[in-house]
Amino acid sequence: MITHLSQGGGALRVRIQNTFGRTPLTVDAATVGRSSADGQDGPAIEGAVRAVAFDGRREVVVPPGGEVWSDATELETRAQDDVAVSLSVSGTVTPGRHTNAFRANYLTPPGSGDHTAEASGSAYTQTVDSTYLVSAVDVDNPAVRGTIVAFGSSVVDGTGSTDCGPGCTPDGPDLRWTDHVARRVAAELPRTRQLTVANAGIAGTTSSADCPRTPAGVQGLDAATRLDRDVLDLHGVTGVLYYYGTNDLANGCDASQILRSYREVFQRLQAAGIRVYVTPVTSRPGYTDQNNLDRHTVGTHVKKRNSCDGTCDGVMDFDQVLKDPLKPNSINPAYDTGDGVHANIAGQRALADYVSLPMLLSSTAHH
Repeated sequence: MITHLSQGGGALRVRIQNTFGRTPLTVDAATVGRSSADGQDGPAIEGAVRAVAFDGRREVVVPPGGEVWSDATELETRAQDDVAVSLSVSGTVTPGRHTNAFRANYLTPPGSGDHTAEASGSAYTQTVDSTYLVSAVDVDNPAVRGTIVAFGSSVVDGTGSTDCGPGCTPDGPDLRWTDHVARRVAAELPRTRQLTVANAGIAGTTSSADCPRTPAGVQGLDAATRLDRDVLDLHGVTGVLYYYGTNDLANGCDASQILRSYREVFQRLQAAGIRVYVTPVTSRPGYTDQNNLDRHTVGTHVKKRNSCDGTCDGVMDFDQVLKDPLKPNSINPAYDTGDGVHANIAGQRALADYVSLPMLLSSTAHH
């Protein structure tokens, strides 16, 4: 499984999940190494392959519905490096998986044995575009001031970030707006004021747990339910970029339900000392008139005093970035993937360019 780092460091640890498994998950061996330059050599690893331990042991059993963090493993990495996390798993499991990795990950055929220590990657003959089992990578870098978590649905997850238009091939992976924000941080902020950016987007999810038409596949993954796992349990979180609401409206939630979920989540984040930066719900041509009235109500609340009427800490006006100036309830054609909902590569960059880095840095003032 390949993970793109927003910051480098001297060591890292990985989190293995069995969130949706109904039986224990047995990991017999795990390693980490720097993935070859930009994935050009597929699953090959560049340099040393490091063994990963869990409480000093090579093997770990992750209970059903649970997750485990590894011990710290020494590995020198830089900002924007790709890290390969290799796992040898025995038995039959139903692992939680991140369906939209928007990059290639690699598997060996079942029953082919443990190849985690091999740098060539030649045994990893199957390519998948999902991320299995690895749910987080935590880099040890004392110079980094804090972690900013982007939290939302497909617009955070990266849907559209591989789309540069008809007949166009993307210039490599990692072109989500969050990836661009991470690159801006590394390039534009002083070395003594660096942040890391974590992407906690899951396509199809909603802010509210109460939407009448939430698809079965994402029930139980609303913002409040997954807040601990995907934000509060991460290391050094100082700020959250909250981009939720488009699916709530599409799945039958109204403004009052959305705002109730906002208040609950924001309260928990602020109680943990985490600043919350919110985007108004962005446009979508399939909305009914009532959907757009609700969208307006939510947006008005978010923009009130530039602080969600005192319940959040700042606003990222992505609604203004993406909207078509001639048809404000639609996305600007230059940024539209064609589905009217998701931003293409140009739109992803436009969103990233709009994010205020001083605002993000302000989240570290009280840490």
